[in-house]
Amino acid sequence: MNELERQHKQIEIEKGLDDLSYYLDGLFKVPGTGWRFGLDSVIGLVPNVGDTLTMFPSFYILLAGVRYGVPKITLLRMAFNIGLDYVVGMIPFIGDAFDFVWRANKQNMDLIRARASGHGKGTTSDYIFVFGLMAGLVAILVTSILVSVYALWAILYVVWRYA
Repeated sequence: MNELERQHKQIEIEKGLDDLSYYLDGLFKVPGTGWRFGLDSVIGLVPNVGDTLTMFPSFYILLAGVRYGVPKITLLRMAFNIGLDYVVGMIPFIGDAFDFVWRANKQNMDLIRARASGHGKGTTSDYIFVFGLMAGLVAILVTSILVSVYALWAILYVVWRYA
């Protein structure tokens, strides 16, 4: 197979991975429009908990990028999509609106389709790289939860102290 044929070859993506992305980012359709949103947006309405819960299925799609031989720079972009979805999603009201339009999981599936070299092509260094990215994203998650707990504690302390 020459280089041109290889570039135009469509990598077959497992159906379960496509289904996961669909459930998270495209399950519901707004009647009369082509606009779709998924469980990520709905679950994300629950402050802190929703965005945290939907981050883990996004990690599975990121790991799938390694299995499909996606280059490291694309894995970094996929991790950025997840991180941005999480960080902005944590902001009340603005984050909820952002969750309805960003659709990080769909974007990541599109990146896998565009950049995959084939199923089973991930290397050990790719896995180390992506686990490092996931550790960074979990650090952001833990930090945001600690900041939220501290802010809640500070508010309760002030109310209790000066009431």
